[in-house]
Amino acid sequence: MIAGSFASRPTIAQESSADSGRRAVIRFLTDTDYPPFHYVDQDGTLTGFNVEIARAICRELEATCDVQAKEWGELLGALKRGEANAVIASMAASPKLLRDFDVTDPYYYTPARFAAKSSLALQEVTPETIEGKRVAVVRGSAHEAFLRAFFTRTGIVAFDNPERARDALITGETDLLFDDAISLSFWLLGTSSKACCDFKGGAFLEPMFFGEGVGVVINKNQPDLKRQINAALQRLKASGRYDEITSKSFPLKTN
Repeated sequence: MIAGSFASRPTIAQESSADSGRRAVIRFLTDTDYPPFHYVDQDGTLTGFNVEIARAICRELEATCDVQAKEWGELLGALKRGEANAVIASMAASPKLLRDFDVTDPYYYTPARFAAKSSLALQEVTPETIEGKRVAVVRGSAHEAFLRAFFTRTGIVAFDNPERARDALITGETDLLFDDAISLSFWLLGTSSKACCDFKGGAFLEPMFFGEGVGVVINKNQPDLKRQINAALQRLKASGRYDEITSKSFPLKTN
């Protein structure tokens, strides 16, 4: 892990411009062991999707960007102590998190998707189009709960882990696989899938099962900072820059 030090630096309050609360510097914290979101590359450089989004936010706000890494368990404590302005580390906006912190608008979601053998002619996945087919899913997951709620006429086959569920699709033990689209995309592009399969149908984003999306975590009572980051995210999406960053980290479209 890379532990960022903030000693001998101006305080967070000193780095805010007097006019409109604009910040001359925005300090982000992340950690280093969750590729492709945040990690240290072979040259020792902190990089990844979250890091690139942080830097893009700073460019939109014409602020100097400082992205440092700490151990995962230290991130929120450092934020609360004022050692940074924000944490960008793929933290879901859970009720527990929101008791002590605020979160910006989501900058990404983790959709669920179906995958199947490339030879399976299936454009749309609905309860009707896959009725009677066998679907692999991880036991006890939100994906299994979603299938049991809405795809009641499919043959749901639950496995103890994603690897076993994916193997079942490769071997033909099941007809489809339903899982997290991001991890599935890397499996589909990797060697372990044996180039067997591709996504079928579109993405499922139901918040009750798959969350409200991931935003930037900030301290409470920071309305100007929240507004500025939200505005920057909107501009990134409108300009196409967000899509450029996404395609760099996730070469296979997940939604």
